[in-house]
Amino acid sequence: MAHYRSLGTIPPKRHTQFRYDGDTLAFEELMGEEGFSADSSLLYHRHIPSAITDSTVWELPDTATVPNHPMKPRHLRLHELFKDDAWQDTDVVTGRRLVLGNGDVRISYAVSGRASPLYRNGVGDECVYVESGAARVETVFGVLNARAGDYVVIPRATTHRWIPQGDEPLRTYCMEANSHIAPPKRYLSRYGQLLEHAPYCERDLHGPTELVEGTGTDVEVLVKHRGAGGEIVGTRFLQAHHPFDVIGWDGCLYPYTFNIEDFEPITGRVHQPPPVHQVFEGDNFVICNFVPRKVDYHPLAVPVPYYHSNVDSDEVMFYVGGDYEARKGSGIGQGSVSLHPGGHSHGPQPGAYERSIGAEFFDELAVMVDTFRPLEIGEGGRACDDGAYAWSWAGRRA
Repeated sequence: MAHYRSLGTIPPKRHTQFRYDGDTLAFEELMGEEGFSADSSLLYHRHIPSAITDSTVWELPDTATVPNHPMKPRHLRLHELFKDDAWQDTDVVTGRRLVLGNGDVRISYAVSGRASPLYRNGVGDECVYVESGAARVETVFGVLNARAGDYVVIPRATTHRWIPQGDEPLRTYCMEANSHIAPPKRYLSRYGQLLEHAPYCERDLHGPTELVEGTGTDVEVLVKHRGAGGEIVGTRFLQAHHPFDVIGWDGCLYPYTFNIEDFEPITGRVHQPPPVHQVFEGDNFVICNFVPRKVDYHPLAVPVPYYHSNVDSDEVMFYVGGDYEARKGSGIGQGSVSLHPGGHSHGPQPGAYERSIGAEFFDELAVMVDTFRPLEIGEGGRACDDGAYAWSWAGRRA
């Protein structure tokens, strides 16, 4: 995200001596993408950031997936995954349950009530959507305050932790990439500024507001990284000093939040295709959101989507608010996920096509992920599959 920010105290020129507290030399760290060829930031630490005193295995939660075969569309009820008060002893990181995934992106869900361990993802960027609740996200770059409706975008290898705030469960929908996550290229100038036709701008992106200082030695940090054969594995590092020891930083790479309420919908006289709803992209997948909006105003418009075959992609829709018109009669509600696999023609439920004629406004809120490789089903997805959604277009629920 080529939008420059700085926080704390930094020297006037990069890669030069920086002394603080009189004459103490700070340790400069470059965090950058694509080697030294893309966005980066420089962080100034009190201690050597590479210093570790131990390394042991972190056994990850169940990351196995099974193919969606025989192929069928599915309805997953995510709110069934964390029942009763189990969420009170769960955190955003270790409590994730894998719903869907492939070699490009993994989608997990967690309901949390306690602070997470210190953690960094060494595989790819994370985009975490806050369905409800609030959190203080402490990072090596500083503090993010996350609220319902926020996307929290965390660059690869950013050490951070989630601390739920308030009494309400923190519900999070996590999209973990094997790549970087950024605004769509078509919204950006050749130098990285968001253009006038983009549905949001830099004013809507909120970076860290204050540095956070941690103390202690032999501090545990959970690291997710690539293993042999490309599988994802975990390691527990003991850092010689707490990683939250940054005096200041500057650059164009850092975590930030973007709230779904700040997305300005693009509408037209006839139904607009899903790319107008796009908010982010990674390698081989995109993230879109459907927000409350005025709908098609041609006198003969049919406001709900036309039936379409996802020949090149799987479509995953997470329903987070409002009343999703096209899915009425399917059993889908808030907290549901629909999976429409490539090769299956899908669209509105029976009756929705006709009922939408004459509508002027849709009050719906949903987060969509489209992938360009088939998605497989994780442990969490298998546990909350309703088993009947595939037959709903034929008027059957069993």
